[in-house]
Amino acid sequence: MLTSPHPTPLLRRSEWRDLGGTWAFAFDPQGRWRVPGDVRYDRSIEVPYPPESQASGLHDTGPHPVVWYERTVHLSPEERPLAGRRLLLHFGAVDYAATVWVNGQHVTEHRGGHTPFHADVTEALGGGGDLTLTVRAQDDPRDLTQPRGKQDWLDEPHVMWHWRTTGIWQPVWLEWVPETHLSALTWTPSLDRWDLTLDARLTGPVDPALSLRTVLTLDGRLLADDRCVLVDAHLVRRIGLPDPGVEQGRDGWLWSPEAPQLIEATVELWRGETLVDRVHSYTALRSVGVDGRHFLLNGRPYFLRLALDQGYWPGTLLAADDAALLLDVERAKALGFNGVRQHQKLADPRSLYWCDVLGLLVWADMPSHYAFSTEAVERLVAEWTEAVRRDRSHPCVAAWVPFNESWGVPDLPTNPAHRDYVRALYHLTKTLDPTRPVIGNDGWEHVATDIVGVHDYSLDPAVLLGRYGTKAATEATLGDERPGLRPLFLDGFVGLSHPVVLSEFGGIDDAFSTAGAPGRQARDAEHLLVWYAELLAAVHACRGLAGFCYTQLTDTFYERNGLLHADRTPKAPLEALRAATLGPLAGTLTAQGYLPRWAARPGRQEAPAMI
Repeated sequence: MLTSPHPTPLLRRSEWRDLGGTWAFAFDPQGRWRVPGDVRYDRSIEVPYPPESQASGLHDTGPHPVVWYERTVHLSPEERPLAGRRLLLHFGAVDYAATVWVNGQHVTEHRGGHTPFHADVTEALGGGGDLTLTVRAQDDPRDLTQPRGKQDWLDEPHVMWHWRTTGIWQPVWLEWVPETHLSALTWTPSLDRWDLTLDARLTGPVDPALSLRTVLTLDGRLLADDRCVLVDAHLVRRIGLPDPGVEQGRDGWLWSPEAPQLIEATVELWRGETLVDRVHSYTALRSVGVDGRHFLLNGRPYFLRLALDQGYWPGTLLAADDAALLLDVERAKALGFNGVRQHQKLADPRSLYWCDVLGLLVWADMPSHYAFSTEAVERLVAEWTEAVRRDRSHPCVAAWVPFNESWGVPDLPTNPAHRDYVRALYHLTKTLDPTRPVIGNDGWEHVATDIVGVHDYSLDPAVLLGRYGTKAATEATLGDERPGLRPLFLDGFVGLSHPVVLSEFGGIDDAFSTAGAPGRQARDAEHLLVWYAELLAAVHACRGLAGFCYTQLTDTFYERNGLLHADRTPKAPLEALRAATLGPLAGTLTAQGYLPRWAARPGRQEAPAMI
């Protein structure tokens, strides 16, 4: 596989050019400038880092509803599009609404702060050698109908919301393509049929001489060399694979966090015997699902050990370079987790690439809006649809989470429209991707879900064992208790036959280097480790759970409850934290319940029954 991922790792060409670096930049606080000729640039910015970040060179955290970017790119004679070639301009993500001009010519608009878009800029180039790129980004910090996740709408971060990420925050690049080219690939594996379905889409004229060739290899071994005639711009093709037959032989082909086996793919477009286009991709044989109380990976029960991952970095905020994305995946695996919940942020595709390559499951969250309205619904549905289409071929993606803790639908118990909205997103997601579980509203107030996600921040291991220690105890908790002070089910929906995942818990604060939340502080690194080990030992002993998600992987601004500091250094010995994650470690079960080892220490920190 690649050592450094392409911005779109599932559809890679060799001819592309990164446009990261220094761009001219201007704030437009009143939104007065409308076209490139109006703008007066008075500073510069390092793309793709948002102006709020240190890495941008600006570190201006004030609210800025409109910003402008401009850069002139010189193309060598070899880079200028010739007959039959097109030049595409790609944006990984621009928050929130982007308008793009090339050489003063309007080329595209896009709304949605977390999903990609592109424009064919061949005609705007006009045969010359220079491209002047202008981007206007509108990101109203006060607009609560805008999907924003954990980006704060107040001037300063408060409680658990963080600095904003305005404008360009993922890669910008040029790509050279043939006039008729492959524009989208979607891979769907089937373990039942032992095959792969390729959904390929073309852009450009289609003629009867076109055919598509797909070559699949596993560890250098040829699995398939398939070629078929194209009759239009959309092809769905099932490619059978040689079946090892016996179960032990098949296991060596399957993708899992323990053995992330990937199948490399080369997809070529031919006109007769002439190669027109070639892209590189990858896929995997892997299935995820649910069966009664179990989460299933490749048809077998699989216990989830997830960490909540908010994906912020001190110097770059939501943006990150490849080394930072790789480090997060490596750290999560080193800590013993087999997955992460990408919380209130759509993961950069390069991050998903490393999860695919190294083996880390991902629960994919949709960043929430906070005010409910028709416009909010339209915005979130459009962006979520783009997100699912972008990421559904990544083997690591194991579940979709369109809502979290009723954010954006605060009146779920009393407003039928809010409940219908959650149900609609659940079913839309199942329609866009029937192959993965969907958690309709993670945390509580479930009205449609495949997995019952429960948020329970009790820091007393005995309480967790009492609530989820047995199937009977879990059923009683689901029916009678409110761990997050909210009912777990609404409107007649009952999820007693569904897998239950403790999808947020823990949150032990780092009080030995900074002030922590009352009742949650660890006194020192040893106390943090022992407390974490006791919690994890209790959760591993809970027979009513299909998995857990610990809060959280890293410190995130005011939320000082990571196992790692914000710079990704561990707060306690990494191997000891790993042993606790894998569990069980310390503590004993007694007739009186669970007795944590630290509980008998003089001056111990009391753990409240519920937070």
